[in-house]
Amino acid sequence: MPADSPPRAHDPSMAKEGKTYYVFTTGPGIAVQTSTDRIHWQPAPRVFTPIPAWTRTTIPGSNEFYWAPDISYFNHKWHLYYAVSTFGKNRSAIGLATNATLDSTRPDFKWVDEGPVVQSYPKDNYNAIDPVLALDEHKQPWLAFGSFWGGIQIVRLDAETGKPSEKDLVAPIASRPHTEGQPGAIEAPYIVRHGRDFYLFSSFDFCCRGIRSTYNIRVGRSKSINGPYLDRDGKSMLEGGGTQILSSAGRWYGPGGNSVFREGRTDYLVYHAYDGEDNGAPKLRIDALSWDKEGWPHAPGGP
Repeated sequence: MPADSPPRAHDPSMAKEGKTYYVFTTGPGIAVQTSTDRIHWQPAPRVFTPIPAWTRTTIPGSNEFYWAPDISYFNHKWHLYYAVSTFGKNRSAIGLATNATLDSTRPDFKWVDEGPVVQSYPKDNYNAIDPVLALDEHKQPWLAFGSFWGGIQIVRLDAETGKPSEKDLVAPIASRPHTEGQPGAIEAPYIVRHGRDFYLFSSFDFCCRGIRSTYNIRVGRSKSINGPYLDRDGKSMLEGGGTQILSSAGRWYGPGGNSVFREGRTDYLVYHAYDGEDNGAPKLRIDALSWDKEGWPHAPGGP
């Protein structure tokens, strides 16, 4: 992607249907952009018009603004998980919408509101935002999520409903110690399988501050989708571990909110970073990942 022309985006998640790429991002009603070359992007209809009524009544103050959408395909339909919240509070909810297609010109295109999936309350030591769906080696779906508080969590999902059952419990898989100036700043998980291992990507430190953003992307590895995830030095991500693969460089500040898009044999790191040449605006970034002989991912411009 040419460095001088990426579109505005925050917390991007990318999918492909037919010859068209789709990127879903944080915004009112969930913003969508399309492309046929991953370079030139055009706006598409937002996911929700009007918004699901339950989001406004369940999380007052959230209005029409939804965070960190995650798009995936399983069980013969598209699943879009998204977060409903307000800044600095953990009274939050993760919602789900499904669709037979991403192509808004098809007659069967229709986003179906499936309601809330996971919620968090002030009594909980986690925050139900930043969802990501991942499939284990048996194609069983799981949902990882979390921001600050007790860190990143994971819960098993029912394949038919796309939601956890009463028997499926939320469990932590990554966290950071709470210290002065660093209040457990970990969020935005993404899980991908490479070879026989699972990799947990996450964003450390602080977003949403333009060129003062300190977001950076870290990763850990596990034999099991629900952990334990260890970084390259063997430190558990439950104890603040995480190998850094990308941080601020050049005109781009605070990279994070990432997902991973796989096409053929290539994995792409899809994320946002704040553009120092455009007043710190958040922009879409897409970089091809490489994997070293020890099985660890590397991003262009990373350490």
